[in-house]
This record gives sequence, structure tokens and C-alpha cells, in this order.
Amino acid sequence: MCADIARTGLAPRFWAKKPMDKLNRAEWEALCDGCGKCCLNKLEDEDTGEVAMTRIACRLLDNESCLCANYAIRHQFVPECIVLTPKTLADNMYWLPQTCAYRLVAEGRDLYDWHPLVSGDPGSVHRAGVSVQGMTIPEFEVDEDDWEDHIIEEPL
Repeated sequence: MCADIARTGLAPRFWAKKPMDKLNRAEWEALCDGCGKCCLNKLEDEDTGEVAMTRIACRLLDNESCLCANYAIRHQFVPECIVLTPKTLADNMYWLPQTCAYRLVAEGRDLYDWHPLVSGDPGSVHRAGVSVQGMTIPEFEVDEDDWEDHIIEEPL
């Protein structure tokens, strides 16, 4: 994640100037705001396709930093973890959080002021109250049959 654009070498407002499929890896990764919402388990209604977010977190999500504890090798631990890329984005937009930068940019909208690329501060997402910091429950602590009891509304 990018807190200081000048230090990282990323161009200012690159997300508004380049098509998503032309972003390099550093730009793509920097779009992640670090909210942790994509690492929450979701429930999908089989009849309507509606997706509900729960506070039940992937076993690798760090509850305080809201980052994956083993991002580089996460598939060794969580094979079903979805790799979000410009090519997979369209098929996965339905479960991305409403505040997700990937979703916002794909929809032609701008990033929120609290996004680290805008604010210059990776902690701004937490101070704005849009991250899951301190509110998650590890998935191994809750029986899957009880996940409905932990549905949360989005945005937070």
C-alpha cells in the first residue's frame, strides 16, 4: 500500500489517468485502501444473488492492521482466496465492498478523501471508520451455520 506517493514513485492520481488494465503491479496494489472488507466472509442468497457481509474474517486477516498476514503466499493457506486483477474484476464486483477503490475506479468514480492514495496516510482508512479494524471474528471461532448471526451492513 502506498502512503506517500512521492516516496513510492507512483504518479499522482494515476487511477484517474490510466485504464485499469494498464496499471502496473505497484499501481494496482496501491489501489487497495487496506480496509479489510474483502477478507470478510460473505453469504450469498441462492435465490436473489444478494451478498451479505459478515464480521467473520478469513483466517489470515490481521484484525488490527486489516491486512493479510501472509499476502504473498496466501494461497498456500487459503486456496479459495480470489486474486483480484483487471481481468477478474468484472466477475467479482458483486461481492466487493461499496467503498472499494477497485470498484469505484471501475465504475468511473473517484477515491474517497480517506483513501491512503488521497490522504497520504495509511491510517486514514481506520480513522474514517470504514475499515474492519478491531471488529472481526476469526472464521475458525464461529460455526458456519451461525454466520448469519454476524451479518453487518456496508458501508461501515
